[in-house]
Amino acid sequence: MISVAISLSVVLLLAIILVVLIRGGSIKAGPAVVAVLFGFFLASTGMADDIQRFLNSIADTINSIQF
Repeated sequence: MISVAISLSVVLLLAIILVVLIRGGSIKAGPAVVAVLFGFFLASTGMADDIQRFLNSIADTINSIQF
């Protein structure tokens, strides 16, 4: 259940960053659409599991940091 919350949070964060970049003029709408489609199609490849494990390990590492 935690990975679903982390995954949703990452998607929301990346969407916000993408909107800010488009509105700020740092990235045009065309390349942004290409980036979104690339991510969408990358998610259906064999690399998706490896990427998910990598992101989960980063989230676990950040979660284990004691302040």
